[in-house]
Amino acid sequence: MKVGVDSVLLGAWTEADHVVRILDVGAGTGLLTLMMAQRFSEALIDAVEIDREACQQTEENVTNSVWNNRIRIICADFADYVDECTFRYNIIISNPPYFTASLKPRDQKRNIARHNDSLPHSLLLAGSAKLLTSTGVLAVVLPTAEALSLIDESATYNLFVKRTLHIQTVPSKAVYRMLVELTKAPSSPYFESSENRLCIENADRLEYTDTYKELTKDFYLKF
Repeated sequence: MKVGVDSVLLGAWTEADHVVRILDVGAGTGLLTLMMAQRFSEALIDAVEIDREACQQTEENVTNSVWNNRIRIICADFADYVDECTFRYNIIISNPPYFTASLKPRDQKRNIARHNDSLPHSLLLAGSAKLLTSTGVLAVVLPTAEALSLIDESATYNLFVKRTLHIQTVPSKAVYRMLVELTKAPSSPYFESSENRLCIENADRLEYTDTYKELTKDFYLKF
């Protein structure tokens, strides 16, 4: 699986106070897990992934990192992990699958990664509501329509929007991704404003924006 801009943005943007434990749900190859280990130097990170081959790739990537003593990899269904877990997390982070009714590719690995049969948003919300500390955050990245649907559903699980970031490729294009933080603390109704937008590239598409470079510079050698 490729290193995607979605996960890099989410890993660089997510914030929380007094972070002791972090959970990466649907860890894939471990990108978000490693970003969290880099950013939160005292935290213990658990990475849950249902696909065995992806778990093996995560294990290899983690083993070759300098943070391997703080990372635990769990090859399991998130639903099973929620039932068995006794920890509470300051951050639960996920780049979850989001296709619900589209034509599925033949590749089973891509099915798992892109379609939410194995991790429906209701499961992610319910599990996070159980495993978060009272001040913890659930951070996700989703296409705009799916993110708004998640926000609508989140109140059912007593989770509320803390902040959002709306991602555009260039200023003239529509928002195509949303980063969302949810918390247990009730907040004002969600709204979009120009203050929570980020463009990845300048209008001429010849250079990344300063805002994007500033947010992600700790994770790209070229910045």
